[in-house]
Amino acid sequence: MADVEVPLTGGNATAGVVRVGDTVRKPVVASSSATTHFMEAMLGAGIDVPRPQGVDAAGRLILEFVPGTLADDDAPELGQLEEVGRLIRRIHDASLLYVPEPDAVWDAIIPPPGSPELICHNDLTPWNLVMGERMVFIDWDGAGPSTRAWDLAYSAQAFAGLHAEADEAACAQRLRAIVDGYGPDEVLRRALPALLAIRAQAMHDMLADAHRDGRMPWARMYKEEHGAFWAAAAAWIRQREHVWQAALRT
Repeated sequence: MADVEVPLTGGNATAGVVRVGDTVRKPVVASSSATTHFMEAMLGAGIDVPRPQGVDAAGRLILEFVPGTLADDDAPELGQLEEVGRLIRRIHDASLLYVPEPDAVWDAIIPPPGSPELICHNDLTPWNLVMGERMVFIDWDGAGPSTRAWDLAYSAQAFAGLHAEADEAACAQRLRAIVDGYGPDEVLRRALPALLAIRAQAMHDMLADAHRDGRMPWARMYKEEHGAFWAAAAAWIRQREHVWQAALRT
């Protein structure tokens, strides 16, 4: 009897993802070879990621299913946020030593300002972090060239919960925890407060451009109020840059 396929919901960008036993199956796309190669390199560097297991008879990627609770459903406490920051730092440090395939095709949707310096996951966020016996970032499909600062700014904004109408004092504490866990140098630490709003605005602009051009699934997400969310978040974060500066001051 064939294993039962259970659709996995919650993602915004990838359709057709199912769980089969202790594996996840997802469609092969143009970037699949590059992202699989990157994940295997991270495993080799000691980073815990869902283990790639080839392709099934239907031509779908097979990945290890990681049991646990998404951080988006059970917000990490301050001590756990420091651990998340340390994990992101380990991923970045390992990536600095990674050499992509010569013909690598990536699906990174929001390029960083300036020149990329390493391959990043590009979505190290609570909705992609499984917590339990292991702490594992999943969904590496959007990996691609970026920078430490751009990747960390998105992660810090998401894990700190920086968005319109949030409690800025609680946000400041959470921001400090994840950034301290990461341990940035002084240049990166000083750059982050301003970059938080710039990164949030970039999310809105990408969705707005996709809506104008009819690029799915981003155009649909814009119409579903994701665009409005990111516009409001960017404005809220920008107005409180002095709060984030104070929180990250060494």
